[in-house]
Formats: sequence, structure tokens, C-alpha cells
Amino acid sequence: MTVHDLNQLLLVCSLVLLVAVAAVRLSSRSGLPSLLVYLGIGIAMGQDGIGNIAFDNAELTQMVGYAALVVILAEGGLGTKWKEIKPVLPAAVALSLVGVAVSVGVTAAAGYYLVGLEWRQSLIIGAVVSSTDAAAVFSVLRKVPLPARITGVLEAESGFNDAPVVILVVAFSASGPVEHWYTLLGNIAMELAIGAAVGTAIALMGAYGLRRVALPASGLYPIAVLAIAVTAYAAGALAHGSGFLAVYLASVLLGNARLPHWPATRGFAEGLGWIAQIGMFVLLGLLATPHDLVHDILPALVVGLVLTVVARPVGVVLSLLPFRVTWPEKALLSWAGLRGAVPIILATIPMVTGVQDSRRIFNMVFVLVVVYTLIQGPTLPWLARKLHLGDLEGAADLGIESAPLERLRGHLLSVSIPTGSRMNGVEINELRLPPGSAVTLVVRDGTSFVPLPTTLLRQGDELLVVATDPVRDAAERRLRAVAQGGKLAGWLGSGGQQRGRGGPARR
Repeated sequence: MTVHDLNQLLLVCSLVLLVAVAAVRLSSRSGLPSLLVYLGIGIAMGQDGIGNIAFDNAELTQMVGYAALVVILAEGGLGTKWKEIKPVLPAAVALSLVGVAVSVGVTAAAGYYLVGLEWRQSLIIGAVVSSTDAAAVFSVLRKVPLPARITGVLEAESGFNDAPVVILVVAFSASGPVEHWYTLLGNIAMELAIGAAVGTAIALMGAYGLRRVALPASGLYPIAVLAIAVTAYAAGALAHGSGFLAVYLASVLLGNARLPHWPATRGFAEGLGWIAQIGMFVLLGLLATPHDLVHDILPALVVGLVLTVVARPVGVVLSLLPFRVTWPEKALLSWAGLRGAVPIILATIPMVTGVQDSRRIFNMVFVLVVVYTLIQGPTLPWLARKLHLGDLEGAADLGIESAPLERLRGHLLSVSIPTGSRMNGVEINELRLPPGSAVTLVVRDGTSFVPLPTTLLRQGDELLVVATDPVRDAAERRLRAVAQGGKLAGWLGSGGQQRGRGGPARR
């Protein structure tokens, strides 16, 4: 490659990134997951598009996809709040194991009996499409606040179910006969256990070191955190465990370890996550050949219909039987099983291993993901409202970022009051922040001022709250409570209902 070729490549990549960034605005307004926009960019650049780029390297796509998934899982784990997923962790694990097993079996049966595929190909498709995608779900739900247990289940499930699905796809795509089910279950259990142990150990060691080693520049902390997460993936995979589970668990633990310079780390990880998503989806769009997809549209729609209206709901109901989950919540969890990057990437595994009709498998998965994301994505907010699971009266959560004040042994909280928040109209003194914390500055319409105790807060305001280390968590909890329960939060529940005498209000 000459310098001229390199310059051209850099120009194309930068233009693709700029178009993709601009497309995020379009996807947020339309309610469509951004993955469809990125796939469209890749298709437009391909051999059937205006770019006329011929690309059919499935092995390179798989490698890039795996690397991107590691970054995406790390970014998702770093942003996961342990207090939100802890109560629903058993339900999420059940969905990731029992739900995946049911989904694979039902979808594979549809591929064999309705589409006419052989059992190996049917099992591969069933496994490939059984992984959900958190980015796709939350990109269309970000404007519809949901109960914490629903968001927690969806987020944790999407992080956990990648691991067993990858193991199943690799096993079904391997040459030779498929292993007996009990042998396969044993291998899955062993790989998940190894991945969980490795991810936990590396995260604990990494968090311990980062809290005690003073790096010379704050910009080194985000790099160190991401390096620890990637180390967890690589170590887990080399130990013959699940690297994807290792990186997700390690990232969740790091994200809740109160590391130094956390806002910078979070922003760095989010930026890398966007780059990984854009590059991965554009490459997957390049790999697809639109004129070859035509013949597989009908089989893909049949398999997708069974997956969406039979396999996913049955898996949700069976896996959540031991838990107290209402039928409206089960209905939303069933419809929220959006497929995203993982199924399309996993569809390249049989192509690399040389499975018969592997190109057809890839085409069917590609069509299924695109069509059913187009159907499910825009209808998710509507369904949440119809099931009365979306709070339309302003329960939107505050945007709170925290920066450590190391020498002062405190934290600076940056608080954004969203539209519809019940903090609108509350006076500063009515926040009743714990001793050791105070609102020091308010930014309103581009103008900053020091508030008085009687200053009324408005939606769109940005607050700077200083809190000492011992009361930092209490101050954040109090701010969120007022945002959801108004000035009477504490006497009233966060949702505005009167407390009973039996104890504190429940969410």
C-alpha cells in the first residue's frame, strides 16, 4: 500500500464516520436503532451500491466483529449500575440460559419443518438469532422511562446471553457430529464458570491497583480501564472459558468500583463503543450482497415470525416462572428481544468453518435482523405505553456525572434536569440534601449564578453539587428521589404515593 492509497483510505474512513455520526440524529428522531443506518451505509458502499466495493472476506469480518464486540460489551458493562441489576440478576441469568435454550429449540424446529433446512443448519440459525442486543433496545426506549426491574433485566440479559450463544454456534459449526446434549451443557457450564472466575479476578485486581497507583495524567486512567477489560476477555478465552462473559463481568465490576477520574473513563469508553459499532455494522453491510438476499427473504420472514411470536415469548414465560413478573412485563420483555450486531457476526462463523449452505444462513440472519428490527423497534415505545409501563408524567431520570475532588476528599456532581422532571419548581432548600453537600452553582439558559435557598429550579437547568465522600451516595439518591417524587419525596414515595407504616417507600 502506497502513501497515496493510505490517504485515500483515511479520507473514506473519516467521511464514513462523519456520515454515521450525523445519522445518529436521524435514528434518534425516527425511533429506529442506529444499527440499521450503519448497515445501510455499508450496503451503499458495497458492490450493489454507489461505492461498488467488492468485499467477501468473512474471516476478516468475524475478527473485526469479535474485537468490536469486546469493546461494546466493555462499554455496556462500565455503564451498568449494579444496584439496578442486582435485584433482577437471577431473572436475567434464567433468561440467558433457559430462555436461550427454548429459543434455540423452537427456532431450529421452524427451520427444519417449515423452511426445509437440515438439522445442523437449523440449529445454527436457532443459536445465532437467540442473542438480544441492548444497544438496539435502549436506542428506541431512551425516551420512554421504564421500571428499573425491566431495564435491569434487559440490560443484564443482553450482556449475559452472548456467552452461551457463542458457545452453541461454535459447537454446531464444528466439523464432525454435534455433541450429545449433556456433553454440550457440561462444556457450556464449564466455560461460563471459567469466564466468570477470570473476569471477576482480573476486575478486582485491576480496581485495587487503579485506586492505589497515582498515574501522571488523568487521560491514562480510561486507557488502563479498557486495557483491564480487554485483558479479562483474552485471559478468559485463553483459559478455555467464555471471554465475552469475562469482559462483561469485569467491566460491570470496574464500573461500580468508584475509580478515579470516572467521568473521563466513561466518556472515553462511550466514544470507543460508538466507533466499534459504526465500524462493525458498516463492515457487515459491505459483506452482504443485496441481490443474493432476495431468494432468502421468505424463509427468513418465516423463521423470524416463529422466533418473535413463539420462541421468545415461550422462553420468557418459562424462564421467569419462579419470579414475580407480571404479564404486562412479560409481554414487554418478549417484544423487546431485539436482534442486533451479535447474530450477524455469529452468522460468519459457519462461513469461516465451511458449513454447507453457510452463505444462505448469513443471508437469512441478515434479512431477519433488519426486517424485525424495523417492525419491533418503532413499536416498542407504543407497546410500553399501552401496557402502562412507560411513565409519561416525567419520571425521566436525572443525568448525573461525578468527578472526584481528590485533595478536598469530595465529589463534584454535575446534574442535568430533564424535561418533565418533578424537580421542576422545587426550591433549593426543599431538596433537603444531606449535611456535607450543597448546590453551589446553577446554569440556566447559558447563564451561571450562585443560587439562594429560595431559588426555584427549572427543567433544563444544570446544577453543580459539591458533596464530601461520606455523603456522596446519599446526595445522589436524594436528588434522584426528588426528581421522581417531587419536593415531598421522603414523606411520599418516589412515585408520589403515600408511604405505609411498614417501612420506606419502594420503587
